[in-house]
Amino acid sequence: MTASPAGGNQVEVTSVVQPHGRKRLLYDDFENASVSLVIPALNESNSIGALLDKAIGVMKSLDRPWEIIVVDDGSSDQTVDVIKDRPVKIVAHPYNIGNGAAIKTGIRHASGEVVVMMDADGQHNPEDIPRLIAALGPYDMVVGARTNGFSQNKHRAVANQCYNLLASYVAHFGVQDLTSGFRAIKSAVLKRFTYLLPNTFSYPSTLTLALLRAGYSLRYEPILAGSRPGKSKIRLVSDGIRFVLIIFKIATFFSPLKIFLPFSWLFFALGLANYAHTYFTVHRLTNMSVLCFVAGFLFFLLGLISEQIAQLRFDRSEEHD
Repeated sequence: MTASPAGGNQVEVTSVVQPHGRKRLLYDDFENASVSLVIPALNESNSIGALLDKAIGVMKSLDRPWEIIVVDDGSSDQTVDVIKDRPVKIVAHPYNIGNGAAIKTGIRHASGEVVVMMDADGQHNPEDIPRLIAALGPYDMVVGARTNGFSQNKHRAVANQCYNLLASYVAHFGVQDLTSGFRAIKSAVLKRFTYLLPNTFSYPSTLTLALLRAGYSLRYEPILAGSRPGKSKIRLVSDGIRFVLIIFKIATFFSPLKIFLPFSWLFFALGLANYAHTYFTVHRLTNMSVLCFVAGFLFFLLGLISEQIAQLRFDRSEEHD
């Protein structure tokens, strides 16, 4: 088949037919796979012009088919006017829906075999794009992991580290940067999980955990994050709570025992502790101990049943993929 996103020449892409007539790219084919760069933007007129100029130069140097898709998420400034004369595809939301919603819109309009996502605020350097896509093939997604986050914003870096630790436990994988929005991913893999992505800034967390729990491969590439001009649109408290809820949501969606089992052990331990105390004080088993034992057993059963349901759902999605 051929792939010819805007901005590049046609290239013949080798594919292999799988059961049910599906096709997939071979590992080596990603060296020449077409690339779609998706950039969500909201009131970024001060930074997006310079970013696009650099990104266009980088994309041209890839020597492969490429396109740049900018999704304007209801900007009230001159963002659209800044980018409209450049060789990019512009998709505009009629009003502000959310950063994740803009990413999903860009994914729906992307035609490349590889999708690269990055922010429009100048924090991500387009010159890192070749390093991200170069690792695709054996890896399904490559994420730019910020190595200088603590020096730029100590509070956010501490919060991100907590998210990383929690996500590492849930996914049983060393998550280095859960919230990084700079990543390259195979389009066929990405579109399997687009429906899971929320409309908010927590879409990177959802995408990372969904891919890991579904058995796809992930690699981190170290990057230096630039300073963002102006005020950040991420609200530390409300978005931070949302990130944690997203982690638990994805965990219960793909691996429920990771959440239910610790609660089960906690209630069993509380029951044993209470029974030991009452045994030596009143020499009997109290209702509180029984309640804790029952609660621990119920949490275990809920986790076990949820795990079976999650596995059935995943097997069914694989059959219809």
